[in-house]
Amino acid sequence: MNPASQPALQLRDIHLPAEPGWWPPAPGWWVVAVLLLVLLVWATRIALRHYHLHRQRQHILALLDALAQRPGDDVTPAKIAEISTLLRRLALMRYPRQQVAALTGAEWLRFLDESGGNDRFTHGPGQVLASGPYQPALPADLDLAALNALVRDWIKKNMDR
Repeated sequence: MNPASQPALQLRDIHLPAEPGWWPPAPGWWVVAVLLLVLLVWATRIALRHYHLHRQRQHILALLDALAQRPGDDVTPAKIAEISTLLRRLALMRYPRQQVAALTGAEWLRFLDESGGNDRFTHGPGQVLASGPYQPALPADLDLAALNALVRDWIKKNMDR
């Protein structure tokens, strides 16, 4: 057979398939999207928790400042009792109730030292918290500024956790 006598083949050129669309994405992109969403939710929860703790700490420190600057700069057993109550409220917020609620006197001061007081409650200006609220008159050498600094330091240490 003569190749010239054969009828011409009606062949078409090769056509490539269309480019894949961007939707729906491949399974790997779904996994990445879910992981990013989980990471975003986790970071938001951490940020909100940090924000709320910061706000609580600022509120408690403002209460302490208001208590320290209350008219009548003399230190009274009632003022010492209010400082102790403020510390107890914060301790009940941050620690298990069974661990904190029943503590009084020297045990309360030991707890405060163990949780951030560095022995300044049992052997420093914080000693007055154990018996001060129950005394008719407080010692004349009581340094309210040192006590406020100690309480402020304890609050900061316990609100950072």
